[in-house]
Amino acid sequence: MTEYTTDGDPDATVQDLIDRLHAEADSEFSAANTPDVGIIMGSDSDLEVMAGAHDALDRLGFDEQTDFRDPPEARFTYETYVVSAHRTPELLYAYGETAADRGLDVVIAGAGGKSADLPNMTASIAYPVPVIGVPVQEKSVDSVIGMPTGAPIVAVDAGKSFNAALSAVQILGREHVELQDRLNEYHDALVSDVARDSRDLHDSGVAGYRESRGADGG
Repeated sequence: MTEYTTDGDPDATVQDLIDRLHAEADSEFSAANTPDVGIIMGSDSDLEVMAGAHDALDRLGFDEQTDFRDPPEARFTYETYVVSAHRTPELLYAYGETAADRGLDVVIAGAGGKSADLPNMTASIAYPVPVIGVPVQEKSVDSVIGMPTGAPIVAVDAGKSFNAALSAVQILGREHVELQDRLNEYHDALVSDVARDSRDLHDSGVAGYRESRGADGG
């Protein structure tokens, strides 16, 4: 097995990351111990928007995997990297071309600006691994969804990384009944919340409902 380091070296380079990805792709870890979902973004400034994907996966019982060789106890996991299509194209290619061999089943890619090329390029390179694009800004939507026929990408609306993660779990759920159950439980909770709000709004009246929501911090 090829060795690689994850010791937080402050002088780490793009080549170090590329070497790590290829070493992981060449490893013999079972699919159950590798990240199921990859989350990438063009800059760490996108993290606030992309955090919605982390929130959704956490809510559905996923754990974050930060060491490929030491997975958390949770059966389903995700990883996160910053990968710039324009500043680190070599890293983008390495991430995309090793995605399947590293055990990823789906990638969520977020990028901002008018040239939000990260999701599109990742979808082309990682094919046939499905990629869900997240336009970080409204002006990024056209760039993310503008793929030609034969080069598919799934995309959500601007900033909707939470929905991107739900879609990723839906894809995984086709092979894992446990995830289907978690999605159904999440959906049922949403329905119950609406029913409760409807009842309380009617029974309390608008003024009473607003007052109760204010008292609860809503």
